[in-house]
Amino acid sequence: MAKIKVLIVDDSAFMRKILTDIMTEDSRLEVVGTAKNGEDALEQIRKLKPDLVTLDVEMPVMDGITALEHIVKEFRIPVVMLSSLTRAGADLTIKALEIGAVDFITKPTSIFKINTDEIKQTLIEKVIGASKVSISKVSSASIASAVKPKHEMKPGRLKNIIAIGTSTGGPRALQSVIPLIPGDVNGSVLIVQHMPVGFTKSLAERLNTMSEIEVKEAEHGDILKPGWGYLAPGGYQMEVVQRGGNYVIQLDDSKIVSGHRPSVDAMLDSIVDQNIKNTIAVIMTGMGADGTKGLKRLKDNGKVKIIAQDEESCVVYGMPGSAVKANTVDVEVPLDKITNEIMKAMGV
Repeated sequence: MAKIKVLIVDDSAFMRKILTDIMTEDSRLEVVGTAKNGEDALEQIRKLKPDLVTLDVEMPVMDGITALEHIVKEFRIPVVMLSSLTRAGADLTIKALEIGAVDFITKPTSIFKINTDEIKQTLIEKVIGASKVSISKVSSASIASAVKPKHEMKPGRLKNIIAIGTSTGGPRALQSVIPLIPGDVNGSVLIVQHMPVGFTKSLAERLNTMSEIEVKEAEHGDILKPGWGYLAPGGYQMEVVQRGGNYVIQLDDSKIVSGHRPSVDAMLDSIVDQNIKNTIAVIMTGMGADGTKGLKRLKDNGKVKIIAQDEESCVVYGMPGSAVKANTVDVEVPLDKITNEIMKAMGV
């Protein structure tokens, strides 16, 4: 089996060396070259024809965002971004995922921590996973661009919960679904996107600017309101509990569920445990099987509609494919039809 040819792009010589050493340890990967900035990267891609690029966000001469735009347009090969944990780094990462980066890896706060086994494993898994992705699927999803006016919801009893779970390819896919939900929807939208600490706030704010509903990074104690979307914060499980006649968000950072925190299964399990019947669950693009167990419990619990993104429109069909295989899904549709199915399930 041919090795995956990787080009490493970073302005730090030390980081280039560390990343090369990590990837060279895995027999499936071959580092064919390195580059010190975006301009250098474009030259190296033309010369070395790598299968995948790891790309630093912030670099001199030509930054990672500008380089990414060229790579997506000219070379159409998968890109994994290397992102700093700063607020600016998080905002730029969300922008990179919009442009067409497949995934991103967080740079540790200390450069010496990058050699830990957990970071090594994450890096290798993400690079190998991204190498299998068709770049046309990443960049073909149409995302909303206009800033939409907000609709003020009249207070009333919450009728529906719309629970959405996604991972690789999710930030861009969510921008094809959430902005199409009408602001006067009589339901709360709960979103679990696999993402580390420090990035979900930027994603929530980006979705909010594009959507009629109000979207926020969920906080402990938030009361679910119609016309609002709540994105699980990185590093926390987002669960629903009943308190004083309301459904309330509870955040928990003590447990990892199905290998993730936040986890789709943890969110769905809490909905089942509270015996919430009017639920529409959506499982979208992502690696692995998170969500399948929760969807099975949801299905067994009663009044629920389960929607999966179809294989053709998924960047990675892992999570929807697992749910379909487990016979939990009611309908499988392309990304651009998901919001229609949600509204149909609500009788709109």
